[in-house]
Amino acid sequence: MEKHKVTRWQIAAFGLPSIPISALGLPIVVYLPPFYAHDMGLSLTVVGTVFMMARFWDVITDPVLGMVSDRFPSRWGRRRHWIVISAPLLLISAYMLFMPTPPVTWVYLAGWMFFLYIGWTLITISHMSWGAELSADYDERSTIQGMREFLLIFGMFTVLALPAIIESVSEAGAGGAEKVAAMGWFIIILLPITIGLAVWVTPEFPSAPHQQIPWKRAWGMIMRNRLLQRVLVADLLVNIAPAITGSLYIFFASHVMGLPKSASLLLLIYFIAGFVGIPAWIRMSHIAGKHKTLAIAMVYGAVTLPLVVFFPRGEFWWLFVGNSLYGVAYGAGSFLLRSIMADVIDTDYLETGQRRTGLYYSLLSMTAKVGAALAVGITYPLLDLIQFTPGGENSPETLNQFMALYVAMPALVMLAAAFVMWRFPLDRAAQLALRRKIEERDGKHRAHEASDAAAAVAAVGTAGGVIDPSGD
Repeated sequence: MEKHKVTRWQIAAFGLPSIPISALGLPIVVYLPPFYAHDMGLSLTVVGTVFMMARFWDVITDPVLGMVSDRFPSRWGRRRHWIVISAPLLLISAYMLFMPTPPVTWVYLAGWMFFLYIGWTLITISHMSWGAELSADYDERSTIQGMREFLLIFGMFTVLALPAIIESVSEAGAGGAEKVAAMGWFIIILLPITIGLAVWVTPEFPSAPHQQIPWKRAWGMIMRNRLLQRVLVADLLVNIAPAITGSLYIFFASHVMGLPKSASLLLLIYFIAGFVGIPAWIRMSHIAGKHKTLAIAMVYGAVTLPLVVFFPRGEFWWLFVGNSLYGVAYGAGSFLLRSIMADVIDTDYLETGQRRTGLYYSLLSMTAKVGAALAVGITYPLLDLIQFTPGGENSPETLNQFMALYVAMPALVMLAAAFVMWRFPLDRAAQLALRRKIEERDGKHRAHEASDAAAAVAAVGTAGGVIDPSGD
């Protein structure tokens, strides 16, 4: 890839679609499942199963649409047209899912979730790949991904502010239709504006041509990459933990902690804490290394989450403190694993000579979605098992079992992620050695290509009488 300078305005414009992307992704995990179980009257098991199957459908489409995005460019480039194509799918699906007309059936929910995830996959994979291809500079790539992460969290702030405002001025219960509709309109209005600005302001640069590897061979090489396997396992675990707490949070804050009117505000505090904590985790990664910082963040989360067991019910400020402490770890796993994945891609590049960034990041996207699917698909049937009732009264025993589920499962998963990554071998020294090998190999290739080109020019010139071989 040639080096191209990207301005700060172009980087900012590139990141803008992250706002509606995250504003769409958060309600899918936190608000839509309880909304369809409580307000739309579907059973917890049905809702959990539909959301899990929709996520698995999303996982299936990831590599397929990722390869389509790689292999079918347009005159705009390789990525921007796919982002534009995704917009109508997302707009229509968001309208139907966030503003349904009751009664709804599981077929309605499943159908629109499947359409939503086609658009979701197109925009997320294309957007991540576009960002990776904007620059070949190591530090500038960090700036680009940092801007994307910053705006992702900003999108969470803004979409969470809507139900928090509604909770403060109305009597609507947590997960009510008014809050879900407000989120839907926020996404529908912002998505075309941000996509339009991104594709207009930020360019795509031409990539170097490369030979396509047959997909069976490509998958075989990828699946033999032990470092990749380890990152994917860690990413699966890192995403399961917040998906469990996220899918249970509205019920937890409303029924277990007795704070239904403050649920969205307290969730907003959690994300603000995560936003504030990111610079500290970045600084720590510069000192301790990315993989150890990731492990420390997971242990921190596993220790601070269980503190809610000791909080009195109905006390806003206690849960405020708990969400603030636990939320500091939010976001650490996501950006650290993306950064580590870039190092893993370098090992593949050294072995194959090809940059398959989009394919590798599609795998990372897959594990995140599988984690979210497992979280909803497992926890909601367990709520049925303990006889939890979203719209009615629950016994103290049921609420205690809910608390155990909310705390124990994520904590154990986070500890497992810490164990997987603590001794990850591709540390700072190993990465430096890897980069030197790549630069040495690429330098030899460039020198060889330049020599071949000079020889070809000389041969053509001699044959046509342009160059005198005697040098006179």
